[in-house]
Amino acid sequence: MPVIATAAWSIPRGVAEHFAAEGSGLTRYASVFKGVEVNSTFYKPHRASTYVRWADSVPDDFRFALKLPKAITHEQRLIDIGPLFDDFLEEIEPLADKIGPLLCQLPPSLVYDPVVVEPALFALRQRFKRQIVIETRHKSWQSPEVLSLLERHAVDRVLADPAPVWPADTFPMPPVYVRLHGAPKIYYSTYEDPEIDRFRRLLAADSWCVFDNTASGAAIRNALTMIGRSV
Repeated sequence: MPVIATAAWSIPRGVAEHFAAEGSGLTRYASVFKGVEVNSTFYKPHRASTYVRWADSVPDDFRFALKLPKAITHEQRLIDIGPLFDDFLEEIEPLADKIGPLLCQLPPSLVYDPVVVEPALFALRQRFKRQIVIETRHKSWQSPEVLSLLERHAVDRVLADPAPVWPADTFPMPPVYVRLHGAPKIYYSTYEDPEIDRFRRLLAADSWCVFDNTASGAAIRNALTMIGRSV
């Protein structure tokens, strides 16, 4: 079954009855979901004790998808990122086998430049052998050259909604990582049942589908709906 998740693990009061009554917010979230996307790693580093607490709060088969720090993607803009990535991998090490995909979300202004991108992908892949996914937001990434480069470094594209670069019909195989930001109002709009069904049909057994429309509390509700339609 795909990993259906949300960005962060805040549980709105209106759906609280679907989750375990006791434990931390993360423990209660993990009583229903098998994974979560952590966006806070984009903004700031966390202490080792924080990751230990997270790992201890969830079952053995739970996974954390982790967003790369903005220092890598938005400040350095993929240039000379090896040392920064080393620091990040050391930071998240306490999660151990509970580390899921690493998410590289690029700024909308970052134009594709193979002179920059190829060494960056090499640096990421050389250091991390598990799943890396990339969400690009500049249309210059819409080219066969990009697809070939990503395939060469075993970096998977994110199917985002809205999709500024790679809409669903550009994925010949089921997408391995889907991020549903909400449309038409990003981070706020809810997805109706037919839309949830449409995205659910795109997923493979090993796909991730992350609802990122968290600002209105819709993400958890939408994710619960998708889970209910997946069993």
